[in-house]
Amino acid sequence: MNRAVNASRPPVLFGVSVTPDAAAVDEITNLARIADAGGLDLVAIQDHPYQPGFLDVWTLITHLAARTERIRFFPDVADLALRPPAMLAKAAASLDLLSGGRIELGVGAGAFADAIAGMGGPTRTPAENVRATQEALQVIRAAWGSRPFALLGEHHRIRGYRPGPAPSREIGLWVGAQKPRMLRLIGELADGWVCPLNIYISPDEVPPLQEIIDDAASDAGRDPNRIRRIYNVLGRIGPETGGQGLNGPAGLWAETLADWAVRLRFDTFVFWPTAESATQFRLFAEEVVPRVRALIG
Repeated sequence: MNRAVNASRPPVLFGVSVTPDAAAVDEITNLARIADAGGLDLVAIQDHPYQPGFLDVWTLITHLAARTERIRFFPDVADLALRPPAMLAKAAASLDLLSGGRIELGVGAGAFADAIAGMGGPTRTPAENVRATQEALQVIRAAWGSRPFALLGEHHRIRGYRPGPAPSREIGLWVGAQKPRMLRLIGELADGWVCPLNIYISPDEVPPLQEIIDDAASDAGRDPNRIRRIYNVLGRIGPETGGQGLNGPAGLWAETLADWAVRLRFDTFVFWPTAESATQFRLFAEEVVPRVRALIG
């Protein structure tokens, strides 16, 4: 069924992605400050720790959070195959406290099996990835609580953990996925869906994926409208149209994102620029976002 946007859905958020390039720390810091000063909501950072030129995502987020004032950060998405969920939850809660409540947590099963194995991570089948992610989500939830817990699962064995400290607020637990079994898991357990880039999941492919999440949430007794829907959008703001991703002037961007918010029910957009980032970030914050807000009301 087609569910309309309603008042119970979360407000629309806008973010930008920065690449964790170890050779560009000053540039990354400047970009985060531009996003912060421009009134954007989120900075997203991809997590591929096996890339030799990439900084560790949590260390970089800590660095950037200390140099910004209000913007929130999230890994887009943290690799659960290389990050034990109890420690990941501890890191997120700690950084949330240290940053004044500016952390969300995006997680995923891990997309590059050979690279994960090369770094010492497990080799799992798709079905095993689903079960491991389900267990990880349960561990993270419990680790943000106040009661000791144990979980003796197939992939994660927590024999008796006393959690704490608790985060300062309810951290969003968002899952990156595109296959049906993982999408159902989002509907059952997660706070949000991190949709892959628009060059991998096109707008036309989105509605049936949204329906899988909605139906799983309803079956689990949850309100589907309370699950955040995040779209990673690759492209360039400027006079040229066509090509890979979303490309065109600010007006086209605003109309397109507003359409995707209403028709496809995305409530968060993360911009991945293909051109010089500082200028693109400013255009996004100053010319695109206000128009989208005006269009969707």
